Amino acid sequence: MKSILYLIAFVAISQIAVAAKSFQLLSPNSAIELRVSIDKTVNYEVKFKGASLILPSTIALEVEQNAHTKDVYKLVSSKFFDVSQSLEAVVPCKSKHISDVYRTLLLRFKGNLGLEFRVYDDGVAYQWKTFHKDAITIVTEDVNMLFANDYNVWFPEEKSMYSHQEREYLYTPLSKISADRFCSTGTLVDATNGLKVFISESDLEDYPGMFLQGASSGLGFKGKFAAYPASTKQTSDRDVVVEVVEPYLAKTKGNRSFPWRVIGITADDKQLLESTLVWKLASANRLADVSWIKPGKVAWDWWNDWNIYGVDFKSGVNTQTYKYYIDFASDYKLEYIILDEGWYELSDVMKIKPEIDLKELIAYGKQKNVDVILWVTWKALDDKMEEAMKTYSAMGAKGLKVDFMQRDDQWMVDYYYRVAEMAGRYKLLIDFHGAYKPTGLHRTYPNVLSFEGVCGLEQNKWSNKAKPAHNLVLPFIRQVAGPMDYTPGAMLNANESTYKPRWGQPMGLGTRCHELAKYVVFESPLQMLADNPSNYRKEADAMEFLSQVPSVWDTTLALDAKVGEYVVLARRSGKTWYLGVMTNDTKTDFMLDLSFLPKGDYKAVTWQDGINADKHPSDYKKQSIILDNTRKLHVKTEKGGGFVAILKP
Repeated sequence: MKSILYLIAFVAISQIAVAAKSFQLLSPNSAIELRVSIDKTVNYEVKFKGASLILPSTIALEVEQNAHTKDVYKLVSSKFFDVSQSLEAVVPCKSKHISDVYRTLLLRFKGNLGLEFRVYDDGVAYQWKTFHKDAITIVTEDVNMLFANDYNVWFPEEKSMYSHQEREYLYTPLSKISADRFCSTGTLVDATNGLKVFISESDLEDYPGMFLQGASSGLGFKGKFAAYPASTKQTSDRDVVVEVVEPYLAKTKGNRSFPWRVIGITADDKQLLESTLVWKLASANRLADVSWIKPGKVAWDWWNDWNIYGVDFKSGVNTQTYKYYIDFASDYKLEYIILDEGWYELSDVMKIKPEIDLKELIAYGKQKNVDVILWVTWKALDDKMEEAMKTYSAMGAKGLKVDFMQRDDQWMVDYYYRVAEMAGRYKLLIDFHGAYKPTGLHRTYPNVLSFEGVCGLEQNKWSNKAKPAHNLVLPFIRQVAGPMDYTPGAMLNANESTYKPRWGQPMGLGTRCHELAKYVVFESPLQMLADNPSNYRKEADAMEFLSQVPSVWDTTLALDAKVGEYVVLARRSGKTWYLGVMTNDTKTDFMLDLSFLPKGDYKAVTWQDGINADKHPSDYKKQSIILDNTRKLHVKTEKGGGFVAILKP
């Protein structure tokens, strides 16, 4: 009996070996190696310069309509090809022209399934495809990433998938992340010898977003997704919670591509600052006319609590206060002001409060060359979406800040696309606040200029979370996914001994130059000036910089960087270059190599931490010097410090 069983087992193994298929795909520079093996399941593994990084990990897509199909993953065809092209960004967060060079493997399976892998010089990505004629139901998606060693990871842990995704990053070994713990994406794995692995997704459309939970066995992650909501309950003007879910992730069209699973890989931290992987993998622009899309800076009201002073009227949510904001924006050439919470009755987006004369404000702004953006809760907008967009667009408003979604199940992801598409028709810009992280929607609908999904400066009204050490993690993780509405600009600067959360007069942790540097380092084509216009008017040197610094860039060059410690960045707009340096809670000393500059002399205006910035964080030194590309620029920063410069030919 034992001999017969052995023979049967041997024959079965032989048949599996014959049926199995394996493929190898190298990055254009040959540093990254992807291996794909197909048996009754699909497995992939990743090596970097010959060393194992991601061990063989299973991936699968369970389609309800394939339930009775045998050999769903039986390979039907495979195809390799290379792509080398240049893409142009409608709204250039990092650079206007983006190189898109990769190698692709296309697989087709028996169960009307396809799988595409791409390998870039800085990462790997894959996406499922389905080829059913009729609508399908996605029951589950199996995403696994098993790592070769017990690496550390920056882990933005979540307690619920009903979340603003505004997390701090816990630095912890993979072995400490049990299967009952999970995080939002992106996530960054700190592998050996400086190697970093960024994990996120792109082209999230008509499908739930991906979280990552600890692997049930091995070291790594398993994908976690919100099921489709069967019933919801509105608990406030902005909160709609899911009470019951369906036993599936999505019902969707049968012939489509699914979101990309993105694995960015780099041996140099500064390359994360230049990464465009998420943007490149997203669907191309769908707006026929983009000529009206105007990025810019915004005088924001909510963070400073409408707490202007030195005026002869009562400040608050009223027409006179907003005219003051418009005057400020006009004086410093800011493109927009925003009317945040309070301008309309929260139960009905079409009911403007009597204290606000919106038509008069928009007309007044036009005279001053300042446009108006309106804040709305997502639910109030959803109730009357087309009526609101048609009315306020006709009135002259230029955009909407849509807030408090807090979910990324399939229904809510569809909501983002509905908003983006309709706003495009009515020529309205969109800023998604209370949002999940960017997944490329800003490429597909470039009128979507920014997203929150970040633990930003607003936290300092009630906590100390937005501190320099945290700020020095964001560019390497959250910002890799896309623009972030961090809302910088604090003029009341403090260190840990002098800081305290305050609602009406909030403070920023870090030096004045740390705060200014956020406008070079942090990306948002709709960039806020969060502090009080009355405070800004007293800070002529700061406003000299803030009135000039752009919110979009022709070129981005990361000069030096280390996750959590420091960033040294150069960005170009036209012929003018901007330098930004941000540091954590350690004093630093840099010699900036200016060889990236074109030949010729440059007039440089610099702002650096003052000699007493350690005791008085608002202390700074401003100076003007002449430089060229043969020079090195000496920069010293205090704890939580920074440096900025404007270099003009």
